[in-house]
Amino acid sequence: MEQTSKQTCLYDKHVAQGALMSPFGGFIMPIQYTNIVDEHQAVRQQCGVFDVSHMGEVLVSGTDAERFVNHIFTNDVRPMVAGKILYGMMCYPTGGCVDDLLVYKMAADRFFLVINAANIDKDWAWIQEQAAGFNVSLEHQSDDYGQLAIQGPQAETVMEEILGLQCRELAFYTFKTLHTPPSSLHTLVSRTGYTGEDGFEIYASPSYIRQCWDKLMAAGVKPCGLGCRDTLRFEVGLPLYGDELSPDITPIMAGLGSFVKLDKDNFIGREALARQKAEGPARKLVGIELSDKAIPRHGYTVLKDGQPIGEVTTGYHTISTDKSVCMALVDAQYAALGTEVEIQIRKKVFAGCVVKKQFYQKNYKH
Repeated sequence: MEQTSKQTCLYDKHVAQGALMSPFGGFIMPIQYTNIVDEHQAVRQQCGVFDVSHMGEVLVSGTDAERFVNHIFTNDVRPMVAGKILYGMMCYPTGGCVDDLLVYKMAADRFFLVINAANIDKDWAWIQEQAAGFNVSLEHQSDDYGQLAIQGPQAETVMEEILGLQCRELAFYTFKTLHTPPSSLHTLVSRTGYTGEDGFEIYASPSYIRQCWDKLMAAGVKPCGLGCRDTLRFEVGLPLYGDELSPDITPIMAGLGSFVKLDKDNFIGREALARQKAEGPARKLVGIELSDKAIPRHGYTVLKDGQPIGEVTTGYHTISTDKSVCMALVDAQYAALGTEVEIQIRKKVFAGCVVKKQFYQKNYKH
């Protein structure tokens, strides 16, 4: 175990349940409890719960809060009403990604940013650096909150009947604030998810998160690790920072241009992203399906007529569809659907075909 790995507020409970623990994003996290297939299927068919307390949270408040968030964020927060959530990226001037994140609008002058665990320190430094000249107050709240993600077609029932949290009125990508004693910290309940299924997130004090976990375990809700979180998000084409987004992979390359609002006031990276959108990126993220059961892994080379044209970002033999597929960043001229390619897997080359990145149909509640 890495000496620097932090623990979430549920660490002891994971260990007591026999979870396989491993370092991830600076934390020691549960990868699986029983096995990835069982946990994956529980989320697709019933409900599963994830400890995602490793995620980071930053509160931006003040008279310039909206203007500042719009300056560092690719999406446009101006039309947002309180209780709405937006997905987007923070970019470098080059257009590459600092991180992808969720922005929660709490009030006209208060925004709650949810950032990736592996990027917490980098993001916090970046946000502070960009705040010069803006009348904003920044609060690093990552250590104040624990977080659970309750995901699956039965998530709403679990939230209401087991946890007593009324949530059916929440539309997709909205949230509400609750007061949950004994903590004075307000609890946020949102409906977003990272699995392709209906689902909710609870951001709350560690003590309340522990209470919720115990209730869910007593009721028989399946605990799920980060292993199936990755297989679930991958099947529905959702990106993972470090794989499908990075300082070298822009939102335009990743096919996430709908989250880049080029018609709003200048934001960091706008010029580079506008140019890339107009000219077309040199590389594009695609889906590839193999005709064989071999599994393409991150970093494996994609070939065309024996010549390298890109590399795999994430690959699996999918649990829901029983196919060997991957997402890969390839030279743009080979990104068209139906393009025949090959993937080098160890010492062998396997035939593949470019397909849509969404390998399984999302089942969100709209």
